[in-house]
Amino acid sequence: MKVNIKSKMIGDKEIQYTHIQNNSKVVCIMFSGAGYTYDKPLFYYSTMKLIEGKIDIVHIHYSYSQDELNLPIAGIADIITNDVEPIIDEVLNCGEYRESIYFGKSIGTIPIINEIMVKHPKSTFVLLTPLLKYELFMRPLLESQSKILIIAGSKDHHYVLEKIEALMNKNNIKVKVVNKANHSLEIEPFDTLSSISSLSDTIQSISRFIR
Repeated sequence: MKVNIKSKMIGDKEIQYTHIQNNSKVVCIMFSGAGYTYDKPLFYYSTMKLIEGKIDIVHIHYSYSQDELNLPIAGIADIITNDVEPIIDEVLNCGEYRESIYFGKSIGTIPIINEIMVKHPKSTFVLLTPLLKYELFMRPLLESQSKILIIAGSKDHHYVLEKIEALMNKNNIKVKVVNKANHSLEIEPFDTLSSISSLSDTIQSISRFIR
């Protein structure tokens, strides 16, 4: 296994990414949340599981100011999408990958839904706690025919029951709802052991989906 830290200039900003290479023909490109980074449990153990499965992995290390995050959601979507697309192109062009998986959490689901599902419809998509309260992201999900896994917590402020039910009616979308889980997919009220058990179940669900 080789781990390379690379960077790419996107306009006037430099964005780093980590490329974990296992000589695989499959690559999983990951997009973190605003504060939920790759050392957090969902990403850490998903990455471990992917390494165990001999899949190549890319972590894109973007970050945004509070002013940028306070923009209208369409503006945030444009910024993140413009930042990650050149890196995706670079990764796919430099490797001989036959399959790609796109894995996002919270704002990391934005470029996936906003653009990547359209450009790479035959890929596999894992969306953790997507921002479903924004109508901007529902139509692309409902129109997509791609293979999609959505995992959401019933106590997440972005959880909208009517939208979850609509997505459950799509044959190409698998939806997993974690009961009593918040936006970090941790159990509320604060329950350490239940959160660990839920984390294990979530990682197993992801592993089965991308197998």
